[in-house]
Amino acid sequence: MSEAAVAMQSDPRGTEYKVFDRVTKALSSSKDKALDDKDYLEALDTNRRLWQALEVDVSSTENVLPDQLKAKIISLAIWVDKHSAKVTRGEAKLQPLITVNQAIMEGLAA
Repeated sequence: MSEAAVAMQSDPRGTEYKVFDRVTKALSSSKDKALDDKDYLEALDTNRRLWQALEVDVSSTENVLPDQLKAKIISLAIWVDKHSAKVTRGEAKLQPLITVNQAIMEGLAA
């Protein structure tokens, strides 16, 4: 196992990366399924809950991230919620949610 892989397993960023990876893989494997498919709906809901948890976390007074970064995460969380609602109604695709998650994962891995 590489040094970077070991580090990612033992730090909070590594844990966050793993969660995003799992959720993003579920979204990716569900993107071609029907809107009423159980796996599709579960992946969408899990992603929405992940972003809601992030929003709550960065809104906490104990969170030490810079205010500008907190604001960006909150903005993304709001967008994810709105876009997810559109996906549920069949008005939008999952791919933008996957793309956002992948960008977050790249930032966590940097």
